[in-house]
Amino acid sequence: MALKFIRIAVIYALLGIGIGIYMAASHAFAQRDTHAHANLLGWVSLALSGLIYQAFPYLAQHVLAKVHFWSQNIGLPITLVGIALIYGGNASLGEPFASIGSTIVAVGFIALAINIFRKSPGEA
Repeated sequence: MALKFIRIAVIYALLGIGIGIYMAASHAFAQRDTHAHANLLGWVSLALSGLIYQAFPYLAQHVLAKVHFWSQNIGLPITLVGIALIYGGNASLGEPFASIGSTIVAVGFIALAINIFRKSPGEA
């Protein structure tokens, strides 16, 4: 599970870098929020999650880790499309995508939080 998080994090890093290179080359920075979300919610949070699951393997074995993974990876692309639409000038279409996607992402983070704060196997 840890490696899945890290591998998908690298995909989001490449996406964020690609958006950044496009903005720099075109001198058009309207998609800076899409770039930031791909890097922070994609690369950073997923890589950190992968490291958490590597450090605490019992967390990765719980169903909540799968809920976290799939929620993040279903919700984040929807969110990114919504943000790109909003900052591309189509807010009326983008806002529902951003709202729905970010809610799905939040479910994933809630699953991570519950998983981290639930009683660990050796805990009294």
